[in-house]
Amino acid sequence: MKLSSFKFDLPSNLIAQHPSENRDESRLMVIHKDTGKIEHKVFKDIIDYFDEGDVLVINNTKVFPARLYGNKEKTGAKIEVFLLRELNKDMYLWDVLVDPARKIRVGNKLYFGEGELVAEVIDNTTSRGRTIRFLYDGGNEEFYKMVDALGETPLPKYIKRKVEPTDRERFQTIYAEHVGAVAAPTAGLHFTKQLMKRFEIKGVDMMPITLHVGLGTFRSVDVEDLTKHKMDSENFWINEQTEVKVNTALDNKKRVCSIGTTSMRALESSVSAGGRLKANSGWTDKFIFPPYEFKICNALVTNFHLPQSTLMMMACAFGGFDLMMHAYEVAIKEKYHFFTYGDAMLII
Repeated sequence: MKLSSFKFDLPSNLIAQHPSENRDESRLMVIHKDTGKIEHKVFKDIIDYFDEGDVLVINNTKVFPARLYGNKEKTGAKIEVFLLRELNKDMYLWDVLVDPARKIRVGNKLYFGEGELVAEVIDNTTSRGRTIRFLYDGGNEEFYKMVDALGETPLPKYIKRKVEPTDRERFQTIYAEHVGAVAAPTAGLHFTKQLMKRFEIKGVDMMPITLHVGLGTFRSVDVEDLTKHKMDSENFWINEQTEVKVNTALDNKKRVCSIGTTSMRALESSVSAGGRLKANSGWTDKFIFPPYEFKICNALVTNFHLPQSTLMMMACAFGGFDLMMHAYEVAIKEKYHFFTYGDAMLII
């Protein structure tokens, strides 16, 4: 398929700028792959589509406040530093994006807060990319606490407003556990403790995987031939308990639902020769677009994504291109909200 196939006109007022008042009261579009039927629900109605023995796979990565604002030594110029990936824990070495990039050269020192945190630029990686080393004498725990205190919630640039204190909680799933993501696995933002308890009472297992979502998830595709697009690698792991629960559900012809495209990428990167899930850890740069045969999941929860995004392409691969393009038309007509803080769809 070609990039241009995924183009559509999205009114800017449908890109959600704030989350819904209550997580599980955002809207939910339910799309039935076999019949093409589309239903309009509220997210907490999702429980009606699952039964005992079904499994929901959730991504328990935790977003950290990856956006730092600092000053360059001597000139005092204001600099934004976006922490992308920790390269070496002991040396406090990080891959980052800097803005404005033209002002940041190898050897420059950057100061954050009142100078409690200092970093030195040690390499150029891309036009905006740098490798920096934090000049820090304390332990790792104290370092992360300092980043947590000085950093800002890394809302995507599509959200055209200032970060608010409530974003620290709302740009995070309630089951977030392992720190390492610079963007939230957005499908999971709709779950509440009450809804998770209702799933538990019904006998539906919520099993974790971890995939640390990077900025590459939102990187635009700039090649018409999708086979030439390269995804950024993201670190993930899947434990044996999740492997067993998922495979038992598959063996019993139960529903296995990926909560989000990030969970799906991890699952589809860990398939055994026999078409079952295997416990695994490592890096994945898997790019899923139509046509694609999914091996593990028979249901997917995902948000409404931006035109020509890799996230939308995966949803089209799962739900079927024609049906999903129709669903997106319906979503625009019905004024569903798109992107990170937007509404959700369940494809079954």
